[in-house]
Amino acid sequence: MYSILRSLQIRLFTGMLILTFGVNSCMSIQKNPVTGQKRAFAYSWQQEVEIGQQADGEVVEYFGIYDDAELSAYLTAIGERVLAESHLRRPDADRQFRETPFTFRVVDSPVVNAFALPGGFVYFTRGIIAHMNNEAQLAMVMGHEIGHVAARHSSQRALTQQAGQFLLIGGAIIGQEALGIPAGNIMQLGGTAAQLLFLSYSRDAERESDKLGVEYSALAGYAAGDGSAFFRVIQRVSDKGGGGSLPFYLSSHPDPGDREAAVESMAQEWREKGTDMDYRGRDEYLAKIDGIIIGENPRNGFVDNNVYYHPDLKFRFSVPAGWMLQNDRSQVVTYTESQDGVQIMNIDSEASSARQTVDKVLGSEGITMTDRSDLRINGLVAHRAMADASDQQGNPLKVVLHGIEYDGRVYRIISYTTAARYQTYLPAFISQSESFNTLTDPARLNVQPSKIRIVTADRNAPFRQFLPSKLPMGMDAEDLAIINQVELDTQIQRGQKIKIPR
Repeated sequence: MYSILRSLQIRLFTGMLILTFGVNSCMSIQKNPVTGQKRAFAYSWQQEVEIGQQADGEVVEYFGIYDDAELSAYLTAIGERVLAESHLRRPDADRQFRETPFTFRVVDSPVVNAFALPGGFVYFTRGIIAHMNNEAQLAMVMGHEIGHVAARHSSQRALTQQAGQFLLIGGAIIGQEALGIPAGNIMQLGGTAAQLLFLSYSRDAERESDKLGVEYSALAGYAAGDGSAFFRVIQRVSDKGGGGSLPFYLSSHPDPGDREAAVESMAQEWREKGTDMDYRGRDEYLAKIDGIIIGENPRNGFVDNNVYYHPDLKFRFSVPAGWMLQNDRSQVVTYTESQDGVQIMNIDSEASSARQTVDKVLGSEGITMTDRSDLRINGLVAHRAMADASDQQGNPLKVVLHGIEYDGRVYRIISYTTAARYQTYLPAFISQSESFNTLTDPARLNVQPSKIRIVTADRNAPFRQFLPSKLPMGMDAEDLAIINQVELDTQIQRGQKIKIPR
């Protein structure tokens, strides 16, 4: 993966779903398609395919598919071209490998990320696509992800690392170490997908996939060495912080600078073998990404002056001053800077009332209700309950639950903190939850996302001079320079194509 979520234990406090990733008991001796040698894997190839199929649905539900059929078809065409050069499609490959279909998807996330699941499922976020400059870079990263599948890295890793035991409560999770879970770790993925994504690859596996990415893209005719430039992008996004754009990248991956040099060296080796690998496809690539959404899509929710707005669902609520917010497709998480106070809001599609969604949590093992009441929140039917719980180490926790009925949906808000901090955070828990209200401001309701437009420079000038006065929400000039793989003072030549937000 180009972005890995760190493995950590997560404890659900509902008991609705408990999944343990224990695979040592189902070890399978099978062929490694890359080496041709037999070795131990956690799963048979057919099991990997079945696991990928199940997890694919969970990934799609969590991220959502980016709505651009032409871009999706383009990604698939390049994926198939690179796949055709992989060990899975070679004449000496076993039939089960040669006949396994692959699925290539563009998911709707601004995060700079590409990842693969076992059995032939490869994903690129719109964020990573926006940061690439040509087909050659896409092909090299595509080859890297196909390499993970071909070398069966997930199945290898599953033998030696357990992702831990975790429970998911429609997005509400309580973590170890007194709730010390960074927002980047809070996910609502289903069990299979979460288990796989919490399994980080080893550095050796990443290096092997880099090698395979160069090999597959070079054999497909691409200038594989261009992939090295993308590692500079990775490093710059990581150094800048990127608002979580590369969660935990450097914690488990080889250094991007080392990988940049290695990719250039490996590409040169293929060139010296006489491989025809000069195709870059810059114009073709830029034409395909013209109009792609960049940054956060405000239609999925945004914050302005300590107020969260959701234009499509037409609601708003106040965010406590100084609190952080993570906005996912299926949940909104707010948390204190010290990460010892957390609120998670999502839609409970299975509940028919505010009281019912609260009861579902109160009925879980380890939850003890201390108080409850019906109420109205800005005219909306609601229900509130207080409860006691504990973290994985048995430390006492305090929980505040809200259910709110609005526009045919039931919203659930779960707030929790340590017992010691409860009185400190209770006012914020109450004020945020009970500030939930109907959104009526036309300016907020009609806000639209920023999109890339491909512009041909009409003069020689530094890149910064081409930027509009109003930049996309949550982005600055440096972010746009990174997207273009230039510096702010890089001299852009007349006739050169650049990515400018609109």
